[in-house]
Amino acid sequence: MQVPEGLTVPRALAGLWAVRHAQSVANAWYADPATELRPMRGTDAEVELTELGHWQAQCLGEWLAGLAGVQRPDLVVCSPYLRTRLTWAVMAEAAVTRNRHLRPIRTLVDERLRDREMGVFELHPHKAIRRRSPEEAARRARVGDWVYRPPGGESLADVALRVRSFLDELDVVAAGEQVLVVTHDAVVMSMRYILEGMGTPVPDTLEPVPNASVSQWRREGTRLSLRVWGEVAHLGGAEQVG
Repeated sequence: MQVPEGLTVPRALAGLWAVRHAQSVANAWYADPATELRPMRGTDAEVELTELGHWQAQCLGEWLAGLAGVQRPDLVVCSPYLRTRLTWAVMAEAAVTRNRHLRPIRTLVDERLRDREMGVFELHPHKAIRRRSPEEAARRARVGDWVYRPPGGESLADVALRVRSFLDELDVVAAGEQVLVVTHDAVVMSMRYILEGMGTPVPDTLEPVPNASVSQWRREGTRLSLRVWGEVAHLGGAEQVG
């Protein structure tokens, strides 16, 4: 991502954590040479976690249990997709197992945190898209992923529009609170872009957001400043990105 040049928007949140869901069955499918040329069955919203994903979510729960009191979230907001809700459910259980003194955290689901919609290419690995529709793959490469909108789907710019709406509303309803968001890579990337401020250049490169990674924005004056990006140290070096 380019050096930010935007005008930062004042924010009332005390801090913001963003967790990408743990490894899903789709992540494993996309990374497997035996399956990367064909789409998965089912719907994106109902994709489950892998066995590794469950373990990653437990590691996230142990990370959460170890946070200092001032850093612990007052509110958790999840994407409605199954893999994010499962990630949070396993996280929450593991956190309480590790630290019995943790109090329950208010939890909400917001549909604006759903993953990027790929339209006719739902649950298609990149190679499966190229195989099914070479002309669309070529168009995607030509215009860039930020503005490429698959038929019936969304561009990353479209995702950023709904994420901006979410952040603006969250700033009002959760002013002064620490918030943890459990979501998807496209949403976390959009959050980074938006929080750099109005007028920030559209990213010309997209830094990866690993599965089960943690990113953090901390309040500095009136802005939320990025302090941690895609951290996976809590996984002990056993992470897998899909």
